[in-house]
Amino acid sequence: MALQLNDTAPDFVAQTTEGQISFHEWIGDSWAVLFSHPKDFTPVCTTELGYMAYIKPEFDRRGVKVIGLSVDPLGRHEEWAKDIAETQGTAPNFPIIADSDFAVAKAYGMLPAAVDGDPLARTPADNQTVRNVFVIGPDKKIKLILIYPMTTGRNFDEVLRVIDSLQLTANHKVATPAQWTDGGEVIIAGSVSNDQAKEIWPEGWKEPKPYIRIVPQPS
Repeated sequence: MALQLNDTAPDFVAQTTEGQISFHEWIGDSWAVLFSHPKDFTPVCTTELGYMAYIKPEFDRRGVKVIGLSVDPLGRHEEWAKDIAETQGTAPNFPIIADSDFAVAKAYGMLPAAVDGDPLARTPADNQTVRNVFVIGPDKKIKLILIYPMTTGRNFDEVLRVIDSLQLTANHKVATPAQWTDGGEVIIAGSVSNDQAKEIWPEGWKEPKPYIRIVPQPS
């Protein structure tokens, strides 16, 4: 079965460029982003890993841990990191999982269960479905799944925007509208009755339709 939102993120033990981790233990009480790659030394992924390293302080500021994954052995990850630093100006500053037995990719539904063999014998096209972004909450539940084709680089600024929304809506009874960015107006959640809303927002709200109740972003 494919993973769905609010499923528990599969736990695993894996070798990474920063040592062995047990995934749920590594997340701890933080949020986490797991983003995957079909192969080392691929051009689009090289740009993505470099940009993620560049903006990692923004994830840190939000209490979000970052971890990458590629279906190649650990030694190749370490060599690839040198190319990333040289071409992108920033070396990976987060762990990258060596998923050379495909175990994590299979657990997260990115490769079929029947896949096996030598990872170095596989081409990027063989692993083209290993292009996901998972945002995982402190409760170890999956909050967001994004899947990209190999030819389209990921927009990690959008991942940050969604994390801002997820963290806001986890703590307040609101939802965020289309194109929302941090500081913008929000919508009172549909699960909140008008009587409840009056207690939370005694100053009232804008109501272009009875089912659209707009308020300033809670602080």
